[in-house]
Amino acid sequence: MSEPLLSLVFDAVEEKKGMDPIVLDIRGISLIADYFVICHGNSETQVQSIVNEIRKQADKHKYRIKGIEGLDKSRWVLIDLGDVVVHVFHREDREYYNIERLWSDAKVVEKV
Repeated sequence: MSEPLLSLVFDAVEEKKGMDPIVLDIRGISLIADYFVICHGNSETQVQSIVNEIRKQADKHKYRIKGIEGLDKSRWVLIDLGDVVVHVFHREDREYYNIERLWSDAKVVEKV
């Protein structure tokens, strides 16, 4: 059921030129969500643009956003869409936190 939402989020990230998007399948590893989408922007403005596009598309397709954290600084913005959680980083913060490594048990989704 989360695949259409996952596709919508991934398309929104690509629309705003989100850098190095990756999708992690965390089903069976965590109860938080089914998927993490992780990407980054090269500036706070680009991070905000990516987040705003995801919000716009979610609203347009009637998906409920449960919460958004970090938009005030736009260094690491987390968007909770229930089955899909999106992490939009500023480039430097993505390198620093390296959450892909923290979730290394998760499978990388090759095709969205």
